[in-house]
Amino acid sequence: MMLSPKWFLAQRLSALLLAPMVIAHLLGIIYAAQGGLDAAEILARTRGNFFLAVFYECFVVATALHASIGLRVVGVEWLRLRGRALDWLGALSAFALFALGSYAVFAVTAG
Repeated sequence: MMLSPKWFLAQRLSALLLAPMVIAHLLGIIYAAQGGLDAAEILARTRGNFFLAVFYECFVVATALHASIGLRVVGVEWLRLRGRALDWLGALSAFALFALGSYAVFAVTAG
């Protein structure tokens, strides 16, 4: 299936945002692991951190968009979905990823 130009562009732009975010996230994991931080220490550092909340919420939005577009392609190629069923798959997967990711961001930075 060829993605329409708007989906193709959205997929590529979200990937462009995700690449440096994934690298930053992995560097944070390496820093925490090599520093010997446990979960309580990590949460103590992330609570109330506005920068981390904004960074990870942008990460969540880009991930939800990127993954839901990819799932639309899977829906067409593997499940042979078309029309409304395909739109629902994309919308529900984007909403679920956004909701779960936002909940995690809240739990780590504000919860």
